[in-house]
Amino acid sequence: MTAGGSHPGTSETQPGAPAKSSGPATGRAYLATLEGFIGALMMFTGSIGTGWIANGSPMIRQPVVIALRTEGWGVTVSTVLLTVGAMVLIRSWLRLGQRLADWGQSALRSVVVAISAWSLPLLFCVPVFSRDVYAYTGQGRLVMEGQNPYEVGISSLSNWFSLGADPAWAENRTPYGPYFLWLARGVVGLTGAQPDVSVLLFRLLAGAGVLLCVIYVPKLAELHGINGARALWISVANPLFLISFIASAHNDALMVGLAVAGVYFAATRRYLVGILLVTASIGIKPITVLLLPFIGVMWAGPSASWPRKFLIWAATAGISFGVLVLSGIPYNLGIGWTWAIMDPTPGYTGYSPSGFLGQQVEFLANVLGLPGGTFATLLRTGMKWAAIGLVLLLMFRGDYSLAVRRMALAFTAVVMLSPIIQPWYILWFLPFLAVTGIRDDWQIRSLYVGVTFFVVFGAQDQLSVWSFVELPIDASSLAFITALAFTFYLLFLDVHTRKLLIEGKPLDLAKRGWTWLMALREARRSRAEEPGREKLGSR
Repeated sequence: MTAGGSHPGTSETQPGAPAKSSGPATGRAYLATLEGFIGALMMFTGSIGTGWIANGSPMIRQPVVIALRTEGWGVTVSTVLLTVGAMVLIRSWLRLGQRLADWGQSALRSVVVAISAWSLPLLFCVPVFSRDVYAYTGQGRLVMEGQNPYEVGISSLSNWFSLGADPAWAENRTPYGPYFLWLARGVVGLTGAQPDVSVLLFRLLAGAGVLLCVIYVPKLAELHGINGARALWISVANPLFLISFIASAHNDALMVGLAVAGVYFAATRRYLVGILLVTASIGIKPITVLLLPFIGVMWAGPSASWPRKFLIWAATAGISFGVLVLSGIPYNLGIGWTWAIMDPTPGYTGYSPSGFLGQQVEFLANVLGLPGGTFATLLRTGMKWAAIGLVLLLMFRGDYSLAVRRMALAFTAVVMLSPIIQPWYILWFLPFLAVTGIRDDWQIRSLYVGVTFFVVFGAQDQLSVWSFVELPIDASSLAFITALAFTFYLLFLDVHTRKLLIEGKPLDLAKRGWTWLMALREARRSRAEEPGREKLGSR
């Protein structure tokens, strides 16, 4: 029994149990893999017309690209291809899980093949659903030119706008750790800040994070008696993971990969290696500092006294922070990364629990003549403190064998109770929930809903369309309608996926569908109005 592990489970009610709600067609996983590959190809093609291309890219001058981005038919076709491709990926993911319902010995290979096939077209597409990757190039240039990204924004660079970065980054400090800034500087040093090649290299870095997850998610799952193939399918093969971490090239991929690897080594009693890997993850994005106390729990042992636990926690923090302080010496970066933890971005996203509930409280209070804004702020602040309280509770209380599960729940609480949640934030904690068990009941269905919601939302939220292009219906609305139509098909018409997504009487299904639609519409509306829309946290 390794630290954080549990006895293997085979019961239907246990987290690692095979799915029981699969459709009639099982086996032939290659059909789902091929379908997903076609969906990824559609996304690749659609990204040319509606993805984010830097102004300084030579691609912008290619005849085919010009036609797809300046002609109404080109933008329309590209929008539909991108949206339908993303939705096809969702169906392929669901069907892959059904076809591998027994999760036998060959299932892991099938999931890895699917991840590889679906990732390949996304590796070369124009950035979609986000253009943060262009800001990475700007921050790399800042370091190369001797400036500190923790003190200045990319607007201090000459000709910065041609990099393709969102103007919201212009005056904002970077929230990333020193190791990512080293990597960004290395990319810029190799590419000369040429945007297209830089994007490809940042994608390869993100791909390294995905590869770490592919390697260590199954291993960590097996330590907990969870089927490794199913855990990998849940956490890495899902389309939100691949789109956010491959197509969008978010550096969160490397952060998560290093964190998963670090937790695996800690769970197998190689504590120093685990701490160093988690420290490397913090050096990419500091949010994974949350993992350190639970690494300390594993290191202290199952029968550790409280003095020993506090000593180990101090040692864990000392090793990690000591390394990070030394890492700030090159390029004079210092410990500027700590601002991302100590000075959270103001504002909220309308679809986060905190943001949504705050909006409702504010509305009701205003109707009653009360200070709604004050009540909403108090609610969001209270939810943030509740998350901190849950982290402390899970640190100090709980079964030693469930250390990784406790860590996963703490991570989930911090993300879900935060006022700002971006679609890819749920991918931070998803691998840790998957390796410790997601049951085939309301838990897996909640994941289906979350993944579908954020893919639908992302499909219409981040489209690069010139304002002068004449369209019968704007691209965002077209993508929204297309995604909703495909979602309706998955929910009610597809004989396979509807068995996974919904259960119950027709009236109940209609109510659930209406609730889901209203939540998505509200999120879409509030996205344009939220105070944090143009803040650093919106990335």
